[in-house]
Amino acid sequence: MKKIEAIIKPFKLEEVKDALTKVGVHGMTVSEVKGFGRQRGHKEIYRGAEYQVDFVPKVKVEVVAEEDLAGRIVEVILTTAHTGKFGDGKIFVYPIEEVIRIRTGERGPDAL
Repeated sequence: MKKIEAIIKPFKLEEVKDALTKVGVHGMTVSEVKGFGRQRGHKEIYRGAEYQVDFVPKVKVEVVAEEDLAGRIVEVILTTAHTGKFGDGKIFVYPIEEVIRIRTGERGPDAL
């Protein structure tokens, strides 16, 4: 099993969610996060004063899937979240050793 974690622009969330649902993703976790990468934030003007925004708002989407579906999930996120502009985000893929559904005690792929 793999965990796919994607940091994306907030306005792309619905599009990514819909695309993942179409390829068979049955569940995901979404968190509002802030951060910066090479973009290093940006400058904004408020009431005539310019100030630096270091942490840019993003959305983190987490999906755990069987290994054979993980590659397809990555491709779907990559193509759906892409705008071609700075700050499009990142995708991280981690191996998952064990998954346990707390309610039933199911383990492995059955717990997904």
